[in-house]
Amino acid sequence: MKFLAILFSIVLAFIGLGLAGAGALLLSLGGSPYYAIVGLAYLVAALLLWRRKASGGLIVLLVAVFTLPWALWESGLNFWALFARVMSPLALAGFALLFAPSLSPNANRRIFHGGALLAAVLFAAGFSLTFTPHGVVSPSADISAYKAAKGDNTPSDWTSYGRSTAGDRYSAFDQINRGNVSRLNLAWTYRTGKSEGADQNTPLQIGDTVYTCTPTDVIAALDADTGKPRWTFDPKATAPYWQRCRGLGYYKIPKEAQSADGLCNERLVQTTIDARLLEIDSKTGAPCKDFGDNGTVQLSQGMGEVKAGYYFQTSAPLIARNLIVIGGWVVDNQETGEPSGVIRAFNVITGELEWAWDLGNPEITKLPPAGQTYTRATPNMWTTAAFDDKLGLIYAPLGNTTPDYYGANRPAFADQYNATLVALDVTTGRERWKFQTVHHDIWDYDLPSQPALIDLPDGNGATVPALLQTTKHGQLFLLNRQTGTPLAEVQEKPVPQQGGAPEEKLSPTQPYSVGMPTVGAEHVSEQTAWGLTMFDQLACRIAFRNMRYDGDFTPIGTQQAIQQPGNLGGLNWGSVSVDLPNNRVFMNDIRVPSLFALVLRKDYVDFALTTTAHGPSAPQRGTPYGMTTEMWTSRLRVPCTQPPFGTVTAIDLNTRKIAWQVPAGTAEELGPFKFKTNLPMPMGLPSYAGTSATAGGVVFFAGFQDYYIRAYDAENGTELWKYPLPVGSSATPMTYISPKTGKQYVLISVGGAPYSKDTSDYVLAFSLKDGD
Repeated sequence: MKFLAILFSIVLAFIGLGLAGAGALLLSLGGSPYYAIVGLAYLVAALLLWRRKASGGLIVLLVAVFTLPWALWESGLNFWALFARVMSPLALAGFALLFAPSLSPNANRRIFHGGALLAAVLFAAGFSLTFTPHGVVSPSADISAYKAAKGDNTPSDWTSYGRSTAGDRYSAFDQINRGNVSRLNLAWTYRTGKSEGADQNTPLQIGDTVYTCTPTDVIAALDADTGKPRWTFDPKATAPYWQRCRGLGYYKIPKEAQSADGLCNERLVQTTIDARLLEIDSKTGAPCKDFGDNGTVQLSQGMGEVKAGYYFQTSAPLIARNLIVIGGWVVDNQETGEPSGVIRAFNVITGELEWAWDLGNPEITKLPPAGQTYTRATPNMWTTAAFDDKLGLIYAPLGNTTPDYYGANRPAFADQYNATLVALDVTTGRERWKFQTVHHDIWDYDLPSQPALIDLPDGNGATVPALLQTTKHGQLFLLNRQTGTPLAEVQEKPVPQQGGAPEEKLSPTQPYSVGMPTVGAEHVSEQTAWGLTMFDQLACRIAFRNMRYDGDFTPIGTQQAIQQPGNLGGLNWGSVSVDLPNNRVFMNDIRVPSLFALVLRKDYVDFALTTTAHGPSAPQRGTPYGMTTEMWTSRLRVPCTQPPFGTVTAIDLNTRKIAWQVPAGTAEELGPFKFKTNLPMPMGLPSYAGTSATAGGVVFFAGFQDYYIRAYDAENGTELWKYPLPVGSSATPMTYISPKTGKQYVLISVGGAPYSKDTSDYVLAFSLKDGD
């Protein structure tokens, strides 16, 4: 024991030395004096223990005692903030009280060891609370009462990425419901044989067949009850940097126009990672010969130069009446003048170009004139559009003219359309209205998600056609989808103007949707800088003091700055699901700030095209600066902000308030330095993909970091069921009822959680056992 006591005093001295030195640096930067004071106290305590004086243990105890009021003063009753501040001093106090008597023969062993035992009990109690969800928002009295919907279990198809072109991801089935979802079991498994990376595909279901695609665009038709493949189709698509297939399109030719041989009367529509548009017969997987050139349309037509990997479609095509409507993804931040973001509509039967919307040159309505191209460097639609057939409007969420982080030399049209939702006439492709969510966007706040189309009560017994658009900035814009006017108040608020590139012309204000809740966009401060230990707390605080942060829309400049929400969101591409009878929407968010900086051209080392397309460095050729970006984490690779790092949230559109909110999963698969802790702490982690809602009062979601699919009670957010997946998932669940057996299934693509090295190739279906 004496040897351990001496060793502890040495360790305590090093801890004190580190805290005192780094704490003094923090203090010199205008930060909290706490760490410097504690460091000095630990140095004195270590010296006393080394000199065999039990009073050294009492000093360590006093540090723990006085840490509690300091922690409460800084963070109130926030559990994770208190845990990070109190637990390390408490653990050190316990060891000091345990070891001190062995160094000092005059110490009262009973009192010291009793104190050590109390510290151990308090530590164990605090640690045990980490396995309880914190920061949960429960329904309050002013939220609309949740009413169970009357389900309709008649089989109906999931024909679009968002189930329908309204993007609601709502199924009227209640065979699986809040009362029996806990008895869901794995019904069947399909392995695609492809595990090239995170599979983000939401399958389609038409009749008794499920259609899924891999990141390299291999389509499989599966029996809806067994998962057995009926056919596969491989378009032999390749892309050097980015592989995605988030979904397919489906079209059924009207009965009177169908061919006698039945070939291609029902068609799957596919966009590939090498910029092709394909159609295949949904029954056989054979190419539709009457579409384009033997089933293929080259999307590079009219685009001019397209370097390998610089342009293709990552998201599902939209089928609107007899048209295929597509935008396109461009590789971010490589250079100015990248391929056009033109939105095009192709005839679903012939593949002929029906119209094109080139926002840089609206005079081009189909292919560009000979010798010309679609306007390069226009904002692009890399996500999926929504469509209202009654109004004849397509709703296109736009991103930015690349590069994202420097806008001084952008063409004039960019500032009119960056981060803007545009309504286009389905028959002509002409603009009917637009609504901008970020002015002069230099933060990569693209509109990432398919809008949700919802009819809301107008207060006079009728309904108003509404649209909900989520943003990376955590804002939710509720608009009249016929006119584009806000249904929930939007205010222009002043934003920071200092610290950016001197050439930049920043917008003095930005739009805030003050009539709706904001999700995942809390401001950061030194007090909210977080870490599991005293040292990474201190490191994150020093980093905060050394960086620029002036709140929302802090301009990017040559000094590293904090972007909150980061360029991942807020709310990303997963979109929302809607409980239509209750006007309640469900979403998941990301709460990890980004760090970013401009690098003068002469100082930037150009690594050529980044191999991930979203790497930590990008050249921005054609501008005076390269740039760097990364997530703000400590040396332990833990985010420098307080948990939760992501949530699942329900919003009541009747009252426009948060109905409930819960942390998004646990840290079971994560840990410092990428070592898995296997501790299921419900801290809430960043999540991708989206939710799916049913009339059974159940919300399904699987985009967690901890490799589960979960079911939540749509009324209050209670976790009703979870199932361990072989790897994580980055896809949105879907559900269907088999027309053969009448059984409801929940289906999910399982190819790997975001940022996880664990990838695979599963498609899993769940159902109730017969009798349940």
